[in-house]
Amino acid sequence: MKVFKFGGASVKDADSVKNMTSIIEANISDQLVVIVSAMGKMTNAFEAVLQKLIDEEDHTEALQYIKDFHFGIISDLGLSGNQQLHQEINTDFETIDNELARFSSSMGYDFIYDQTVSFGEIFSSRIVAAYLGTRQIKTTWLDARKMVKTDNIHRQALVDWGATQNIIRSQVSQHTDSSVVLTQGFIGSNAKFNTTTLGREGSDFSAAIFATSLNAESVTIWKDVPGVLNADPKKFPDTVLFDQLPYKEAAEMTYYGASVIHPKTIKPLAQKGIPLYVKSFENPHANGTLINECVIPNLAPAIIHKGKQTVISFKISDFSFINEQHIHLIFEHINRNHLTINLMQNSAISFTICIDDNPIKREQLRMALKDDFLIYYNEGLEMITIKNYNQATIDSLMWGKQIIIEQRSRNNFQMVYKF
Repeated sequence: MKVFKFGGASVKDADSVKNMTSIIEANISDQLVVIVSAMGKMTNAFEAVLQKLIDEEDHTEALQYIKDFHFGIISDLGLSGNQQLHQEINTDFETIDNELARFSSSMGYDFIYDQTVSFGEIFSSRIVAAYLGTRQIKTTWLDARKMVKTDNIHRQALVDWGATQNIIRSQVSQHTDSSVVLTQGFIGSNAKFNTTTLGREGSDFSAAIFATSLNAESVTIWKDVPGVLNADPKKFPDTVLFDQLPYKEAAEMTYYGASVIHPKTIKPLAQKGIPLYVKSFENPHANGTLINECVIPNLAPAIIHKGKQTVISFKISDFSFINEQHIHLIFEHINRNHLTINLMQNSAISFTICIDDNPIKREQLRMALKDDFLIYYNEGLEMITIKNYNQATIDSLMWGKQIIIEQRSRNNFQMVYKF
């Protein structure tokens, strides 16, 4: 059994869905579980709807854009006559309307986010399943919300592995001998059957969840890049394709912000020794990158860029020294606000962190700690991490930048800067 994951770019329009179908057809002799993301930029489109809701503006036009987009693809795929598909999607939109109508501030943004944005994956998988049927590919559509069980943390849900694995084995295994199993990434549900999501770009992680639950032979993530590159080709010239990467190296790259794979994907696969392929849906016959248990000497430096960073410094108000108790207090509130530290540094009188910019949570953190610390922050920053660095690479990347924080260890170099 193999698990294929297709991201938003690989199902962004009718031609992309047709290309995806040809990849599935070429591998139809294998037992396949296929995970799909929302089409194109639909997650962003749903977020725009919610922003209008929060701003108490009319969101009708923004929601209609999403509806027109999906029915446009349905038409382009020749599925306009599929009454069942039309009915299912119209019913889903009624559910979205009901969720938006009952929204109140007491529910919290993260809750309503999961109940609505999650439909991007539902729409995508319904359309793909219907199209596969027109190509005589027997397909079983399954709802990931009924299989991936999580805790109650919305937008960053933690998986209940025991329950999830049991349900997936029960629900999926009975279909793989006779059909392609098609389901959604990114989404699950809690014990109350409220929809939860696994974090932005979490469909990669979903593929790992299904693969480890089913003891799959491999996972393939289909991307619009030839594989894992040592840097983002849109930001850095002369990138290098990694033919093969150790699990540990790939996991560290995702931890520091490499966007080609979701950070939680590697661990469950490594624990079961399931190889992960990252391949191009534009050139499916190319080898791509294989991530597995291996040793690769002299890896090229990996350059990972993260934008929209904020640096926050905490100083003791009476100018005494920072100690473990102070740091424990800061971490307690960082954890409470579900923030992730990208870099940290301490001196005798201050403790400094770098996080992804989130003005709401940053202010919540400041308010919680303002009585204990003098708090300063710089926003609108960027960060570069260089794994397996050399001095020439550091020098070339530091040129012309105002460095706010610089930090290096044996294998990694990090800098936070502004232009």
